[in-house]
Amino acid sequence: MPLLVFSVPDMSCQHCVKRIREALSRAGFEADVSLETKTITINADDPEQIVRILDDAGYDALRQ
Repeated sequence: MPLLVFSVPDMSCQHCVKRIREALSRAGFEADVSLETKTITINADDPEQIVRILDDAGYDALRQ
């Protein structure tokens, strides 16, 4: 699986980090979620699936 990086500009606190990790985990993904850089780094084949998961969790994500 390719390593994908997404910018999540609305991520602003540790609660956001927890919520994002939980949403990705429910879908079977583990990710490096950085509040400092407001990015998510994840191994995934379908970037659109990750964007949908994050959108469902309430966050806009832009692939970098």
